[in-house]
Amino acid sequence: MRQSVLRPHAMRTRLRVRATMMAEDPRLVHAVSSIPAKLIIPRVGDLGKAKAIEDAAMRRCIETHTKYPNGVPVPQQTIRGAVLDDAYTLCGEVTGEFAKTFYLGTQLMTPEQAKAIWAIYVWCRRTDELVDGPNSSKITPRALDRWEERLEALFDGRPYDVLDAALTDTISKFPLDIQPFRDMIEGMRMDLVKTRYETYDELYEYCYRVAGTVSLMSMPVMGIDPNYKGPMDAVYKSALALGTANQLTNILRDVGEDVQQRDRIYVPLDELAEYGITEQEIKDGLVKEGKTAEKWQRFMKFQVQRARSIFKESEEGCNLLDEKARWPVWSALILYRQILDALEKNEYDNFTQRAFVSKMQKFSSLPAAWVAAKQPYKPL
Repeated sequence: MRQSVLRPHAMRTRLRVRATMMAEDPRLVHAVSSIPAKLIIPRVGDLGKAKAIEDAAMRRCIETHTKYPNGVPVPQQTIRGAVLDDAYTLCGEVTGEFAKTFYLGTQLMTPEQAKAIWAIYVWCRRTDELVDGPNSSKITPRALDRWEERLEALFDGRPYDVLDAALTDTISKFPLDIQPFRDMIEGMRMDLVKTRYETYDELYEYCYRVAGTVSLMSMPVMGIDPNYKGPMDAVYKSALALGTANQLTNILRDVGEDVQQRDRIYVPLDELAEYGITEQEIKDGLVKEGKTAEKWQRFMKFQVQRARSIFKESEEGCNLLDEKARWPVWSALILYRQILDALEKNEYDNFTQRAFVSKMQKFSSLPAAWVAAKQPYKPL
């Protein structure tokens, strides 16, 4: 692959995200019955492999955060000055274009925090586009290997392009560890070969790899309240819970779209079986004449309750964050939880309707998030 540095004017005009590794000059690589008694919400003890993977990454991140609180030492890169500034600007434009709600949250951060989050988002989007973008049919495991090699290089101060350079610069300013980035790439490997999830443990691992990882990447940028002197575990676990809850919410919202457009069923097959639901019924859609099947409503009620319980776990550490980061985090939590409200309002029809939060609802939620964020941390 040939080293490429984008010209500033070209960076400002091109917003389409491309994740292909094949290009010579990559820019952006883009009311119901109760729950059956025997089917309980899984707790930590019910999660084996997935929880172990998540916990190992969290430990590494905490170690890096403790060792390098002001940024990881990386060799000085050659991409600096106006070119680097333009790279950050493009990262912000891409975030605003493709993740409007997420971008809104960054407007509540300090400029340095916002730029760092934009750089992280763009790397994550480029990674996701490898398996879900317009060139995904051409992506092979070897392409993901090459993408991981680029990741290793940018953490070593050798970015491949200016967008990688924005992330390298972010690493030098904040204590980011490489492990969640590696784990996200592994999540993309899962998407290449896996279209069904047998158990919640399998699904939890996927949620960690594609969303919990983002929480681990973002946590060092958000920062921790200087008055908090307890273990970092509490803050990091809260961040992981928010990532998992957000991803479960995405999955529940998009059941129909995922199976119809991608032949993917993310909800656990063993839990579907508990409710007497088959794969074929998912493919056909469990809505007839505008009415959602009762067994699907029961199944979805259980899934929503589990997601809500994880959102509740995530609340516990929100106000352990640095004060400047609390409002955007609370905003994200409240806004995503409202998607679950919309699902319920639609009688759990996620085959013919899409649960969404209106722009007015989003803005009207900001005061509640602000009030929650202003609650001071109180040591025990």
